[in-house]
Amino acid sequence: MARFFREQDIDEFRECFYLYARSGQIRTLDELTVIMRSLGTNATISELMKYFKDKGGKISFADFLEIMHQHTKVENLPQELIDAFRAYDTIGRGYVSAKDLRHILSGWGEKISPREVDRLFQEANVSGNGAIKYDDFIRLVTAPVPDYY
Repeated sequence: MARFFREQDIDEFRECFYLYARSGQIRTLDELTVIMRSLGTNATISELMKYFKDKGGKISFADFLEIMHQHTKVENLPQELIDAFRAYDTIGRGYVSAKDLRHILSGWGEKISPREVDRLFQEANVSGNGAIKYDDFIRLVTAPVPDYY
């Protein structure tokens, strides 16, 4: 599974896995749910039940990596974000104002600080009062971070 995830991601998965699965195995559906949600996935209950059943009710860390790989192929975060922006973009222009995006990022869901928004805008080369094509913005923020060794 190491070929599907960066070393940093595997370390994060391992830390979370052993925080909740202290015996070294996930033995309940609740444990699997908490671990996957803690890692930012949005697996449905039926998906979680299928993963748990497919592994025979006991999930080792190696099995968990397989589940995470399988789930990341199913969960399409960029498309989900585009759909959310389209719902916000009632006119259908394909753009959102920097002011509105700042409000969304700092006020809804998992809020980020104004400083983090500034850094994100700087990285995305967004001016504070311009319009942002959200397809391009999402492509930028969901691009994998390169591993430099």
